[in-house]
Amino acid sequence: MVAFRPAPRDGPWSVARRRALVPVPVERQASGTLPTVAPSTPAASTASQASAPAWATEKATVTDPALVKRAVKAAALGNAMEWFDFGVYSYIAVTLGKVFFPSGNPTAQLLSTFGAFAAAFLVRPLGGMVFGPLGDRVGRQKILALTMIMMAAGTFAIGLIPSYAVIGVGAPVLLLVARLVQGFSTGGEYAGASTFIAEYAPDKKRGFFGSWLEFGTLAGYIGGAGLVTLMTALLSSADMVAWGWRIPFLIAGPMGIIGLYLRLRLEETPAFAAQAEKAAKARKAARKAGKTATEHRKVPLREMVVGQWRALLLCMGLVLVFNVTDYMLLSYMPSYLTSELKYDETHGLLVVLGVMATMMIVQPFVGALTDRVGRRPVIAAGCAGFLLLSVPALLLIRQGSLLAVALGMGALGLLLVCFTASMPAALPALFPTRVRYGSLSIGFNISVSLFGGTTPLVVTALIGATGNMMMPAYYMMAAAVIGGIAVWFMTESAGRPLPGSAPSLERAEH
Repeated sequence: MVAFRPAPRDGPWSVARRRALVPVPVERQASGTLPTVAPSTPAASTASQASAPAWATEKATVTDPALVKRAVKAAALGNAMEWFDFGVYSYIAVTLGKVFFPSGNPTAQLLSTFGAFAAAFLVRPLGGMVFGPLGDRVGRQKILALTMIMMAAGTFAIGLIPSYAVIGVGAPVLLLVARLVQGFSTGGEYAGASTFIAEYAPDKKRGFFGSWLEFGTLAGYIGGAGLVTLMTALLSSADMVAWGWRIPFLIAGPMGIIGLYLRLRLEETPAFAAQAEKAAKARKAARKAGKTATEHRKVPLREMVVGQWRALLLCMGLVLVFNVTDYMLLSYMPSYLTSELKYDETHGLLVVLGVMATMMIVQPFVGALTDRVGRRPVIAAGCAGFLLLSVPALLLIRQGSLLAVALGMGALGLLLVCFTASMPAALPALFPTRVRYGSLSIGFNISVSLFGGTTPLVVTALIGATGNMMMPAYYMMAAAVIGGIAVWFMTESAGRPLPGSAPSLERAEH
């Protein structure tokens, strides 16, 4: 078995300048809640330290719950805005095909629309390679503020593009440019947001707090789906094509301003601040010795990729099953119901809306469950569920009745929660602090670009080529097999400090 071995810890955490975080020696007993690893005799001390975990002799970071909640809200709102756009784009894909592409074959229009959707994912690895390393150098908070600005600008711009009937081929070209801006910025968004929350959260509640990141995703989808459903019910098809489709994209402007304000109010994460402090001390010591400091050099791409190849492979396998099933259910299925099964557009969106609302309710509870039983069992249960239940669920959906569609979609949604509640805590724990943002950005975005964002396009093309309407189920089953292999080789991280970071405790634990 190949298991990820955490890198050496970064050393003591000193935050005398910060009011919200207090350094506490783990060796000192505190109200019976912290482990005692400092015996009374030298011999006993040596034996105890030899058997204790590597992090047990470090100082712990005691976090302020109010500060952690602020960090979670700011990160989740950015994710909500990103997926509000993706949700709207998916739910309104048929209309966008009529607006931006020549009239003719409806299937060709839908494929063209999903092609522009998938194109944004091709530049996500580039965005990850730019923003990820920057996040490891200048800080998580600064880069997350920048990605928020770019996401809002790209989404807002889509709402201003003239239609194909007005400017011809320029319309799809401008749509593609706007999508590329979105894709480039989101290359640093998810990895940064999950890293930000993971580095703020206490070790024992990292799964619970991390689950709120995907709560933001679902909230964004529900906001997009609810708005599209309302507009579809109130506006005629002609009005939707003429001007109604612009409204959801124009909303991104105010949302981006709010998200930027929240992110600018946050301080840097404890883990990154400790890393920066250690680098500053190394530079100071090097200057005194007349040498060149190497501790805080730019981390080379080779170190982020080759040096973390085992963790990167695990990350890509986990992200593959997470995103294939995510995009299949939340992005592709609304269009599948409408274009392939000829299901009523409004009723189909309402079913998806109900499924997402159910997922939101369950999400924090499953996140807390991962803190108790571990990330691996929960992710493994999701993989097994998709392997066994994808075909029965799709057969239910294909029956067409409202109850059957709701049951099939609901089953897939609850299985998806196993991933949405686990991954924000599991993925950052694969990498050490020094390269966490960069390595996670690269692994996450390569996998999303190759497998996640292309899911609607690939499945639509497979159905067109084979005529087999069960392709969505087979695609999810294949992803579940790959995800299961990754789970087998990953190391459990629940309740443990992040690699390269000191233990993190809640103030109440101290």
